[in-house]
Amino acid sequence: MTKAKVLFLCTGNSCRSQMAEAITNHLFMDTWEAYSAGTEPVGYVHPSALLVLSEIGIQHTGRSKNVAEFIDSAFDLVVTVCDSASEQCPLWLGQGRRIHIGFPDPAKVTGTQSQILDAFRAVRDDMLRCIPIALNDQER
Repeated sequence: MTKAKVLFLCTGNSCRSQMAEAITNHLFMDTWEAYSAGTEPVGYVHPSALLVLSEIGIQHTGRSKNVAEFIDSAFDLVVTVCDSASEQCPLWLGQGRRIHIGFPDPAKVTGTQSQILDAFRAVRDDMLRCIPIALNDQER
């Protein structure tokens, strides 16, 4: 069986899209192949994103990528995970249905290390609820 392909888009490709990619590849490894990219990639994956993924047994080794790397790739689904990427990519020029599922940017949270990690955990947990629904809807 061929896996469906999904691209998660964000602005910086350091937190939200990386976590969505890792969660999808972990939970749906038999049916989906996930990728992530940014409209303005920052060049690294946020350490707190990697930490909160590891707390639930996901070891992610992704790298920050520009959406231009995927423009000629065929995807079954393209998901923007931040409002900025949704606005900057009003039209996905490649193949695939496009949807938006917005998540707050945990990298913008200030406070103690505990408060920052709680923000990353909240986004991770929201993704664990929302991504399966979006992928299951696509399969119908």
